[in-house]
Amino acid sequence: MTTQKKTKMLTHKQMISKMLKKPAVKAAVKELDRTEFAILDEILTARKEAGLTQAQVAKKMGTQTPAIARLESSLATGKHSPSLSTLESTR
Repeated sequence: MTTQKKTKMLTHKQMISKMLKKPAVKAAVKELDRTEFAILDEILTARKEAGLTQAQVAKKMGTQTPAIARLESSLATGKHSPSLSTLESTR
């Protein structure tokens, strides 16, 4: 008869916290954040240089104006940004 060791289930938040303690994981996340914010910055700069409003960009992307506002707000605040896959899905 074999006994199995019981593993405590972690919440998503606990798992993230545990993984971010690993230097390699923390560095990879930081690099991804830098890449995404650089892309967001380019999008905002391009919109302003083209003289387009958020509503005009939203229409061209097939989305709603508030989505563009949230995208640009995330750049300004440094808080949650959309993933690159989300941005690609608007093509």
